[in-house]
Amino acid sequence: MPGFILQPVVALLVWSMVMWVWMYATRIPAMNKANIDATNMVGSKGGDFDHTLPPEVQWKAHNYNHLMEQPTLFYATAIVLHLLGLGTGLNLMLAWGYVVLRIVHSLVQVTVNRVVVRFAVFALASLCLIAMIVHAAIAVFISHG
Repeated sequence: MPGFILQPVVALLVWSMVMWVWMYATRIPAMNKANIDATNMVGSKGGDFDHTLPPEVQWKAHNYNHLMEQPTLFYATAIVLHLLGLGTGLNLMLAWGYVVLRIVHSLVQVTVNRVVVRFAVFALASLCLIAMIVHAAIAVFISHG
């Protein structure tokens, strides 16, 4: 079905896995270069490497973590809109806008990591998400309430 809101959902899921691969493709060699023996590590977190690994390596891990945060609201909202039959038109454009902006956010964060640019892209993506949430809320609480 063309114009299907689950397409941007799956696109962002795929992008998240691209970032997962990119994260480990850079992190494992950096850990080896820093002589970090992961087999003896107990209870550490990814952020524990912020002072050990180069920032450019950690940026990928930070972005992957970011893709596990706000996008969960996007997934839930898109599924609600889909279930309500509202996953086309403006909501579909907003969903694709959100996904494209999150991919741009990732690319900025993992390459140049300019915070002001990252924030601007994040804010625009958030506006897309807010609009989707408002549409879902109207449909659930007003139209179907």
